[in-house]
Order: sequence, then C-alpha cells, then structure tokens
Amino acid sequence: MPILCNYYITYRCNAYCDFCHFGDHSQFKNTTHAKREEVLANLPALRELGVKFIDFTGGEPLLHQHAAEFAAEAKKLGMTTSITTNGLLYPKYAEALRGNVDLLHFSLDSASKEQHDTVRGVPCYDAVMDSIALAKSLGQFPDIIFTVTNENYRELPEVQRICAENDLLLILNPIFSYFKEEGLNDEALDYTEDFAKKPYVYLNPSFIALRRMGGNNPDSPLCKAASRVIVISPQNEILLPCYHLHNEKLPIGSDLREAIRSPRVAWHRQMEGRHEFCKGCTINCYFEPSFAFPVNALSLATVPSKIKYGYYKYVKQAIAK
Repeated sequence: MPILCNYYITYRCNAYCDFCHFGDHSQFKNTTHAKREEVLANLPALRELGVKFIDFTGGEPLLHQHAAEFAAEAKKLGMTTSITTNGLLYPKYAEALRGNVDLLHFSLDSASKEQHDTVRGVPCYDAVMDSIALAKSLGQFPDIIFTVTNENYRELPEVQRICAENDLLLILNPIFSYFKEEGLNDEALDYTEDFAKKPYVYLNPSFIALRRMGGNNPDSPLCKAASRVIVISPQNEILLPCYHLHNEKLPIGSDLREAIRSPRVAWHRQMEGRHEFCKGCTINCYFEPSFAFPVNALSLATVPSKIKYGYYKYVKQAIAK
C-alpha cells in the first residue's frame, strides 16, 4: 500500500539553483501547471488508496495559485501535508497556507546571504529570513532544509545557530547524484553524519549508510519507490517507477484508483529497485519511505532520528508557542 504521494503541481521555478535540474528553465518553459480539477479529483482517490502523506512539490510549488487550496483539501481528507519553498512567494500565500500545511519547509543553503543567493541564482536569502519571521508570527514553525554539498557543508554551524535562535528544526538533505554527477565526498559525509548529533538538527542516518554501501543494489534492492510512493506529474500522469528515473508515464484519466491498479503499475512494483538504472541510486525522496518497512538494519537505524524529530518538531515547539 502506498504511504506517500509526491505530487508535482508544477515543473516551473523562480530560482536557478545550480544543484537542481529545475534550475534549467529552458527544459520546463513550455510545461503547464497541474489542472485544479484534476488535482481535486485525485486527492480523495489517493486517500482511498492508503496515502497518509502528500508533498505538493515542483519546481516551486507556490507558483501554482491553487497550492494552498490543494493543501487544505488534502488535510480535510486526513493526509499530512508538506510544501517546500524558497520563500519568495510565501508572504503572498502565508495566510492561506496557515493551518493547512503540516510540514512547511524553507530552503536555506548558507548563513551567508551572498553564498545562498549565488547558489540559488536569485536574491532570496532575505525572503527566507522574512518568511521565517512571518510564519512564526502566524504560529507556524517551518523546518529549514539544507541541501548538503561538498561546497557548503562547513556552513552548517551558522545555519544551525539561526534555527536554534528561532526554535526551528534543521533538516539535512545530502545531495544525491542525479542532475549532475555529484555526491558527497568522504570528508563531507563524515562531517554531516557527526553534525547531525547536535541539537536542532535532523538527518535520516540511513541516507549516509546507503551512500557508504554504494547505493541501491539491483540484486538485493532496498528501494520501494513504486509500491510505497505515488508520483504524479503536472500533466496528470503516474511517473514510474519514480520521478527522477522514470521510464514510463501512465495517463491517469478519470480514475486514479483504476490507473494504480493497472498491470503496468503491478509490473513496476515487481521490478522496483531491480532495473539497471537503479544501480547505485541514493535519491532521498524514495528511500525515506522505503526505509520505513520492512524492518531491517537501515529501517531500525532511523528510529532514534525520528524520535529526535518528533521532540523538536512537536514537543519543543509546543512549549515555544
């Protein structure tokens, strides 16, 4: 049964991040946003299929004028909602998002305004700082997502300081090889793993373990992308076996439930993690739910970090309120 939906409501972005393929605007300039009526039709079907968590993503998801409405509807259906934004459009939609996004994430990759804005390709550091203040004034406690690269991992202490001062959790997102042949070198891996032990910092330790193992092994696959995750494109397609390495786009049509129960989806579930292109994969988006179960050494290793996340996200922030 799927537990997560990565719903790409747009491929467009208003930043040019050098580590993200959505920063290549020429690739997505002719794409359209997800149609409102299709998203609203798919949400009840997702819940019926067992989805508990839904991430409205992009591109920059707040470029979609109905993003807040989608989050509100998903929350009404009992799903935990999340949105990650670079902060540029958050002030415009802050009130509409209030109370409808359970996991609100702001991207911040350096405590240095100059370095962050250089990486993002647009001046958005101030937007993140302003968005933090605005969110807190509305009673929201966003998480700060830091994409760890070989170039910025030494920035972590200062970003953690910003988070601690604001009672926010810092989520470490180790970069994975996809858009370009880039991963973390051994020094950066060691530093990141050690830094995750500090207060106000969350890292799924199995992300690091997987990298040290050389990534997914098709002969003994760990990936559960096709069975644990439903990925939907702005064009109302199921992307199989995942977004990043998909080799098939299955039109949803009028009934997502019927599409999910199709023989093609069943085949991809049988083959998940076993394709040649799955070899060495370390894409965080799919291993987070893949590590949830069945129980193995990597799934058990995530438990302390989940407890830590829950403490800072819910207990400590409730006290701060």
